[in-house]
Amino acid sequence: MIRVGLGFDVHPFGGDGPLVLGGVVIDGPGLSGHSDADAVAHAVADALLGPVGLPDLGTLFPASDPGLRGASSIGLLEEVARRVVEEGWRVANVDVVVAAEAPRLGPWTEAMAANLSSALAPARADAADDDGVHVSVKPKRGEGLGFVGRSEGIAVWAVALLER
Repeated sequence: MIRVGLGFDVHPFGGDGPLVLGGVVIDGPGLSGHSDADAVAHAVADALLGPVGLPDLGTLFPASDPGLRGASSIGLLEEVARRVVEEGWRVANVDVVVAAEAPRLGPWTEAMAANLSSALAPARADAADDDGVHVSVKPKRGEGLGFVGRSEGIAVWAVALLER
């Protein structure tokens, strides 16, 4: 059996911490959020949770929990991967699109993909595959349109293929 999940996340700029995307610290203004505001990790987590029938990321790890203030979103994604496995599912691949006018994200996409793949390792579909879960991260620009184009924030879409 296979299922496909779609995740989406958006955060405005204006956070106190560094800009973290896909577990990579990038030069630029930070995003506002309760955890480290890693919109990439958040979108991937939600792409995995839906097809498995688990609650969304905000329900599992609510912003009202003071213990999650500044939490590592890659760490939360690792927990999501463990829950996916507990439900009897494995992740075949993840495809991510990050919309940001600035900073330019091209130099960091390989590191983001590697971090995400590592976080998802417990849930990889082919345990014999030493390369882990196949993850693709593609940067896109807003071309001056909308909140992304005005450099007010970042939006991320993620699609995941899960197998049982």
